[in-house]
Amino acid sequence: MRLLPDICQLCNFAGDWIVSHLMGNIENILIVGAGSCVGGIARYAVSRVIASSAHSVFPWGTLAVNVAGCFLIGLVYGYLDRGGYMSDWLRLFLTVGFCGGFTTFSTFMHENFLLFGSPDYMLLAAYAVVSILAGFGMLYLGFAAMRVF
Repeated sequence: MRLLPDICQLCNFAGDWIVSHLMGNIENILIVGAGSCVGGIARYAVSRVIASSAHSVFPWGTLAVNVAGCFLIGLVYGYLDRGGYMSDWLRLFLTVGFCGGFTTFSTFMHENFLLFGSPDYMLLAAYAVVSILAGFGMLYLGFAAMRVF
């Protein structure tokens, strides 16, 4: 019966930690949450539109949002790297919030897992390699574009 007091103590500790570490940053939490909300809605919309027009088992919608999200985060960090000013709240909104809600690494991994169960391993390899290389390439392009403009 010692388990229940231990669980209560753990819950009290977790609650105290949340209040002391997160509630002081409630504005940042709301900014990230708003960005995540917008990014998640955009991810759903873009991936559905692409998937419905692709007529393929290949996850084109997820690939598109991951590559576009990499490009966007590259633009933001490229802009900041060249000395561009962006408020902390806008940086949080765009990078942690919007890009975090828009890109879909967990979905990407799940779709790789599903493709792993299919007999066509080349499809799995193509999806994983193209996603990683195109994502890195678009991040670099976004970063480089901000150095030019």
